[in-house]
Amino acid sequence: MTISAKNVSFDEVTMWVELSDARTIGVPLAWFPRLLHASPEQRNRYELSPRGIHWDALDEDISVAGLLEGRGDVTHIPHRVA
Repeated sequence: MTISAKNVSFDEVTMWVELSDARTIGVPLAWFPRLLHASPEQRNRYELSPRGIHWDALDEDISVAGLLEGRGDVTHIPHRVA
């Protein structure tokens, strides 16, 4: 069974994702800087696919699998200072 997103909503600090298996998960917007800094209108212009959520105008793609594994934005991994 593939779990997919059915609906996405936001509050001040959290993205809430309703899943096809009846769960709702919340993740901090801080995990996704593009969404954190977007306007409410931009956040609400998402597209759902069987594997995730896409914001064309924000160039943001979030997989349901990544959310379930607790992964945030992996495109901005901080560099370690030796």
